Amino acid sequence: MHSVTPRFLTVALYQFVDLPDCAALRAPLQALCDERGVRGMLLLAPEGINGTIAGEPADVLAVLAWLRSDPRFAALQHKEAHAQRMPFYRMRVRLKREIVTLGVPGLNPARNAGTYVKPEDWNALIDDPGVVVVDTRNDYEVGIGTFERAVNPHTRSFAEFPAWVAAQSGPGGVLAGKPRVAMFCTGGIRCEKSTAFLKSQGFEEVFHLEGGILKYLETVPEETSRWHGDCFVFDERVSVGHGLVPGHHQLCRSCRMPLGEAELQSPHYVAGVSCPYCHGTRTAEQERALAERERQMQLAARRGQEHIGARQPGTPVRVHGGAPEGAPQKDDTA
Repeated sequence: MHSVTPRFLTVALYQFVDLPDCAALRAPLQALCDERGVRGMLLLAPEGINGTIAGEPADVLAVLAWLRSDPRFAALQHKEAHAQRMPFYRMRVRLKREIVTLGVPGLNPARNAGTYVKPEDWNALIDDPGVVVVDTRNDYEVGIGTFERAVNPHTRSFAEFPAWVAAQSGPGGVLAGKPRVAMFCTGGIRCEKSTAFLKSQGFEEVFHLEGGILKYLETVPEETSRWHGDCFVFDERVSVGHGLVPGHHQLCRSCRMPLGEAELQSPHYVAGVSCPYCHGTRTAEQERALAERERQMQLAARRGQEHIGARQPGTPVRVHGGAPEGAPQKDDTA
């Protein structure tokens, strides 16, 4: 039985760098992606670039080469994944105030982030009982997997993190007395900002996992790993485990929450329409529209075609009532 070579290359990338002319980059970058048939989402802001794109390998690499031809992006790093299907339906280059939204002005992660810790050195750090280990991701992500000893801030969005730090820095809080702190996130971007924030609050010993959970799962053998469960990712895989093998979760196409076996067995789960997290939040008319969209997607899949009305993983259905609180937000892609 012959293995099939994956046709599409997906790359996730980010870099904090001073980019005062980010608006001028938007149009040529969008034009290049359109010309090369590359799809996905790229965010540009005065603090840098963040996003995920996919396409034929040569086309994706051409976009990366174009970016790196700018001296400010010469050190731009990316993570790769391969797939048989194009995971995105359109290409958007958007201008934002921040490439990952924390809402704290004046931070400069490019110059003031915490100390990087390589994946192979991470276990020794988080095994130290004097180190407070903090998962900077949102509650729905932590719910399907995290590191041993990690504190869950129970945030619904990254912008809630500063308030959690303030509360936990008070008497009796896990951050009281400004201990040594080790933080981690999916791909590294949120930790660059959260460590810069903690340093601005007077924390002197702040560490973060270089390359994020994904690099750890790719690098550290499962038998010595401190990771338990799956890691949520914002692409068609939904979640991954050790060795970056696709995990055991599906995405609710209505509210975008990751669904494990228990949720998929729930009577409230209807493919493309509802799950235990969003059941009862839609009107009958909206549920009929979602059911019709799912039907059209299945018909297109059987014909081997794309259904343009379908939405990429991580993109909400725009219906009245919205997604439940805590549902994945596209700014949280790393």
